[in-house]
Amino acid sequence: MHQASPMGKTMRALGLMSGTSMDGVDVALLTTDGDGRLERGPSLTVAYDAPFRAALVQAIEAARGLADRHARPAPLAAAELELTRRHAAAVAAFLARHRLRAADIDVAGFHGHTVLHAPERGLTVQLGDGPALARATGIDVVFDLRAADVAAGGQGAPLAPVYHRALATRLPQRPLVVLNIGGVANVTWIGADGTLIAFDTGPGNALLDDFMARRTGRALDEGGAAAAAGQVDEAALTTLLSDPYFARLPPKSLDREAFSAAAVAHLSTEDGAATLAAFTAAAVARAREHFPAEPQLWVVSGGGRRNKALMAMIAARVEAAVAPAEAVGMDGDALEAEAWAYLAVRSVYGLPITFPGTTGVPRPTTAGVLAAVRPA
Repeated sequence: MHQASPMGKTMRALGLMSGTSMDGVDVALLTTDGDGRLERGPSLTVAYDAPFRAALVQAIEAARGLADRHARPAPLAAAELELTRRHAAAVAAFLARHRLRAADIDVAGFHGHTVLHAPERGLTVQLGDGPALARATGIDVVFDLRAADVAAGGQGAPLAPVYHRALATRLPQRPLVVLNIGGVANVTWIGADGTLIAFDTGPGNALLDDFMARRTGRALDEGGAAAAAGQVDEAALTTLLSDPYFARLPPKSLDREAFSAAAVAHLSTEDGAATLAAFTAAAVARAREHFPAEPQLWVVSGGGRRNKALMAMIAARVEAAVAPAEAVGMDGDALEAEAWAYLAVRSVYGLPITFPGTTGVPRPTTAGVLAAVRPA
């Protein structure tokens, strides 16, 4: 089961999460030994403005033709520089708010922003300059946490399951699922013996967010109001669900741009929003086909849990208890950032962060690159 960290020593770690979301930077503090000892601290979200979201969209477009994960054509280079600067500013704001110094933090786990995820081509690209962030903050930074798994034959995602398991030890329900609805949605199934099964289920918020931005200029369907006012177009939903991804066995993972909203282009904004929300919910429900046993509880984190229409659709389709993370004592906004803090500590200690049941990697694998600014 769990591998102990050296002498059980805990570290104070920051997790920095941008991921595939266009929302902003999540910063979270976690004190942990990278195993079973967890003390969750405060968190902070620093929102992206519209011009920077547009720059990220341009970077994603520019990344589509990449064959070298280290290549940085001009739009990517500019976005990476600004992304790193904004993460440094978010760390500074967090430390100031909580009267902490850089010296109080042992390490930071830096996700960066995913602009291309194509494990079938051996490629995963996250923008973010780890050494530059370490220099700017004065904190050792662990970054590039997906690449080693992809290089070893894994999907490179999802990476949070080992943290989900550590968090779930205090909950009695088994099997239990942690569902994260970010740009892409992913599940972690946790069995009674701690067995992990994890994979991307399909679209999360990205398809709906992009649709709403095109139709209304707003970044998302706030609270699911548009979806709640619309009707699901069953023909369009059937077309969306015919994507071959859903017939594939896990482990499997997705790029943010894997799906197209073309099937709802002819619908009203409300009906399109309802249909895309139903698409996310139906894809989540189909994940059950790959579980050895039905979950007793679904715990939902990420921005999607705020979409009331989406949450109702998921509850109707999975036929089990569905609860936002806060209902079981977790923080649905900070959970993924906390996971990156946890993974950074595991990386420092050489503990595995991916497993055959989570990414399909042949054997448990550690990962991450350490950019150190302090003497060892």
